[in-house]
Amino acid sequence: MGAVADSQHPWAFAFGILGNLISFMVYLAPVPTFYRIYRKKSTEGFQSVPYLVALFSATLWLYYAMLKQNAVLLITINTFGSVIETLYIAMYIVYATKASRKFTIKLLGFMNFGLFSLILVLLHYAFHSQYRAPVLGWINVAISVCVFAAPLSIVAQVIRTKSVEFMPFSLSFFLTLSAVMWFAYGLFLKDICIALPNVLGFVLGLLQMLLYAIYRNRKQVIVDPEKKLPAPEHVKSVVILSTIATSEVHPVDAKPCDGNDVEDVDGKDENKDVDGDEHEKCVVVVVDVDASGELQLKSDEPCAV
Repeated sequence: MGAVADSQHPWAFAFGILGNLISFMVYLAPVPTFYRIYRKKSTEGFQSVPYLVALFSATLWLYYAMLKQNAVLLITINTFGSVIETLYIAMYIVYATKASRKFTIKLLGFMNFGLFSLILVLLHYAFHSQYRAPVLGWINVAISVCVFAAPLSIVAQVIRTKSVEFMPFSLSFFLTLSAVMWFAYGLFLKDICIALPNVLGFVLGLLQMLLYAIYRNRKQVIVDPEKKLPAPEHVKSVVILSTIATSEVHPVDAKPCDGNDVEDVDGKDENKDVDGDEHEKCVVVVVDVDASGELQLKSDEPCAV
């Protein structure tokens, strides 16, 4: 380790060590997510694309570090990244739905095996040894941009659903810190291929944390477009006020009623049977939410529809 430090700029070595430590946390951040997948035996709304792209990037950066000299810090973190991402993808394939599993396996074969092998063959036969590292470095810049842009699909889902359920804050936070450390590492090492993509990583990391701050207290609204309410039915809407002063309307089906089911102002049923049996009445249920988030029944007085 001392030889590595002597061969690099002292600040580059320091930021490289910090980059390794934080990147370990970045790679381990999805562990709670995959524990949830394992416990529920379902991938739910999680996607495999970010992990496939991350694996592809880690293997390319590992090859880049091997082509360069004195890049032990890049080798260590990308070796660990390749192993952990492989484990994530394997677990995802086991518990994914048939369609998601098929898509993941196809993309894994195309990108992580086919495209990776093609890049290695082209570098070996199309470029002289002294140009292989620079060419691969710029390829890695393009791939790293994709790595940082891959979570944009999750960002779009957060904006659409107004829920951060599938965007862990820990991952966004450590991703931002990691981008800062590796930018400084590349800057002091005078390697633009390492420094450049981490500028985008920093910006996108801040965007994800901003969205988390905006939507972390929002209540999720689930809309099933296949379940449409029939026109003749009467529908009551229970308006729930959230703790951040936004309202969400949840449709609640109410039993349709006609004039025979309405009480008059005196509380007497005009169509009451001789035996004394009463018809079912339509009621309005008003629901409120207190500070603790619990539903409180305010009233259930009968009314005319």
